[in-house]
Amino acid sequence: MNVVAGYSDAMSMGNEPLNYDELMTQHASLVKRIAYHLMGRLPSNIQQDDLIQAGLVGLFEAIKGYDSSRGASFETYARIRIQGAMIDEVRRGDWTPRSVYRKSRQLSEAIRKIEEREGRDAKSREVAELLEMNLDEYNNLVSEAAGCQVLSYEDFSGIDAGQYETSCGEQRDPGKQLEESDFRQGLADRISELPERERLVMALYYDEELNLREIGEVLGVSEGRVCQIHGQALVRLRARMSDWVDNSIED
Repeated sequence: MNVVAGYSDAMSMGNEPLNYDELMTQHASLVKRIAYHLMGRLPSNIQQDDLIQAGLVGLFEAIKGYDSSRGASFETYARIRIQGAMIDEVRRGDWTPRSVYRKSRQLSEAIRKIEEREGRDAKSREVAELLEMNLDEYNNLVSEAAGCQVLSYEDFSGIDAGQYETSCGEQRDPGKQLEESDFRQGLADRISELPERERLVMALYYDEELNLREIGEVLGVSEGRVCQIHGQALVRLRARMSDWVDNSIED
């Protein structure tokens, strides 16, 4: 499907007249990179082509909505809209069973209890014992939780294309801005306090934008192990951000 059919005339974004087709072509590779980046942590029933198609729609919406006078570069804004469109596509598919969300919540709660009691990072063995499971069962659960939590980091981060206001003269609520700023700072602080390997995986994945296979090569471990470490980091973050994040999932 050509998502830009009928929109090939030069358009205006802020003060810069830009061509839809030109921008779609120029940033198509960005859509593919983001799709490939997400695919490494998604269940096998999620098709990369579906993510790419959703991402192209997100790119098209970014072109329509971008306002250069707001200060952010187009690529930064487009990345947010593309990723958001892919996230929405995955969520619409309802591919994660509610049982996985419940187990993920149980993992976070167990981690929170142990860390409050011991005053240090909870160890995998301790969490597994508290949940009355062996390490293999625990690692499998963490891997499942990684899929459940894969999109939660974006929720944590406060990155939301809807926060980028484009209406002329529209101002964001100062109180809301302060709340979001505090949240982002709190998240950054919690990430900096993660165990070293978890912190490294988060940095390589979200900052350096390496995929799981590439991270595995850096760390000298399997792609599956990277997925577990990443899942553990997200579950631990959710536990430590419990005052900010509503963990409740309907049964």
